Amino acid sequence: MARHKGLTFYEKKKRISREMIRDIFGTLFCCFAAVLVAFVLVFSMGMKISVIGVSMEPALYNGHEVLVNRFVYKMMSPKRGDVIVFLPNGNPNSHYYLKRVIGLPGEKIQILGGYVYINGELLEEKESYDMIADAGIAEAEITLESDEYFVLGDNRNAGEDSRSGNIGPVRKDTITGKAWFYLGDSLEDMGFVK
Repeated sequence: MARHKGLTFYEKKKRISREMIRDIFGTLFCCFAAVLVAFVLVFSMGMKISVIGVSMEPALYNGHEVLVNRFVYKMMSPKRGDVIVFLPNGNPNSHYYLKRVIGLPGEKIQILGGYVYINGELLEEKESYDMIADAGIAEAEITLESDEYFVLGDNRNAGEDSRSGNIGPVRKDTITGKAWFYLGDSLEDMGFVK
């Protein structure tokens, strides 16, 4: 019979101790608490809406679900390029609209030859959008009040926006929040929110 020479290792039986059980339950409690806090924050400061229509294509398509940050505009005002969520004319019976902020309070907006002019100067945009076929009410210069924003869809020739007489400039008190997150992808990653 051959004998083994050298080091030998013995497996020591592990026992479940009270300390180990306490650590496991502590970790599970922390995970549960983190999920609960995240859930409460998202639903107290945010909301989820579905995109209706094609006016924000190609960034968002009909039926996409978007998380909305309802808290951000309590701290600051919308900026040019933000995608906002609002109820047109504050009508609670309407569906939520998602549009991009083009004009800011106090600015003069006009659409000439399919392009947007702000205070008489052509608006330079990072993205390329279709020429606007119908200027609507923005054919004549519009001066925004101190609480009004001019918004357009990214698909400039589809859907209703501030060019439409029944929507017009959007008052700040009708803005619900800022589009923040789309399903699994951040809108910033998609180049949607600047």
